[in-house]
Amino acid sequence: MRHATQPTGRRTLATLISAILVLLLAACGQGAATGTHAPGSVDKPPSSRPSDTSNGQTREKVVIHIGVQGKTGIFPYAREKGLFEKALAPFNAEVKWHEFASGPPHFEALAAGRIDFGAVGGTPVIAGQVGNVDFRAIAVTADGKKGNMIVVPKDSPIKELKDLKSKKIGVAKGSSAYNFLYLAIDRAELKRDDIKVIQLQPDEARPALDTGAIDAWSIWEPYATTAVFQTGAKILVSGQDLNINAPSFIIARTKFLTDHPDLTVEFLKAYEEARLYFTSHIEEVTDDLAQSQKLDREIVATVLKNAEPLLSPITPEFAKAHQEQADFLYSVGAIDKQLDTSKVLESKFVEQALNELKAKKP
Repeated sequence: MRHATQPTGRRTLATLISAILVLLLAACGQGAATGTHAPGSVDKPPSSRPSDTSNGQTREKVVIHIGVQGKTGIFPYAREKGLFEKALAPFNAEVKWHEFASGPPHFEALAAGRIDFGAVGGTPVIAGQVGNVDFRAIAVTADGKKGNMIVVPKDSPIKELKDLKSKKIGVAKGSSAYNFLYLAIDRAELKRDDIKVIQLQPDEARPALDTGAIDAWSIWEPYATTAVFQTGAKILVSGQDLNINAPSFIIARTKFLTDHPDLTVEFLKAYEEARLYFTSHIEEVTDDLAQSQKLDREIVATVLKNAEPLLSPITPEFAKAHQEQADFLYSVGAIDKQLDTSKVLESKFVEQALNELKAKKP
């Protein structure tokens, strides 16, 4: 049972999550107010859009808007190589990319109708559901165990989680690293008001860590490994150390799924083919990403070695882990209602995509 009076730290956490939801709801209003075509739309009304080309009709051109973050994942690599553009061109689909620093801005764009697909951690998915954004999480892309870490400077006196008490910790609010931080604090039996959370996006947090403006940084890859190689920073703890299963997802606008179910399947097939090449040609991919993203090759190699990208239906295990994240956020007062996260989880598209790819194999 939740108590009527929450500790200061819990109120702070709730305030920060609430700020995300305000942004999401505002974005929803902006999307409804605009008179422009939403991503994925075509010039003719829905009733005149051919849903496929099997009857000999020519498909109307569709622009697919994809959100991308980071420099070393499937989407950054696919964008660099034009893999989605090539895979979807036969369906008269054009691809446009939109870059974001973290998961929450994906949902602001999704709510406003500016993107159709993206890949984010579980915490933004929870915030999006609380904010009533019209979306579905349609596939799992990672189990999250290796994705998030808490990093401390090279000569930091912080040696274990309990040493974070009274320390300033940088984190992007509403990101997967945000939830990870509070799960880690909980494991260390620290109270929420035992730490000082400083809201920082990755490009702001790294300089703050380097200059001592913050004492620790809760962040995801490749930022953690980059800090380790470039400054000698130390990994205090990772999701794998704590055995935290926190799945990441591909998210999609519900209207796009409704209007273009076949393109959704083709999109996921393109993702899976990119993922299979990515994971089976690590040396080549490492060279390509190091060059295109202007990163040290050793950093890229380390990040990719630790990465285990997936494309999976949302299995009962993944669904349970995601529900547990939402329950945790509710228990600390970070969200104001208990969620049934299954309401936004949808596996039928990825199941069809994987089955069709399997059927193509000789």
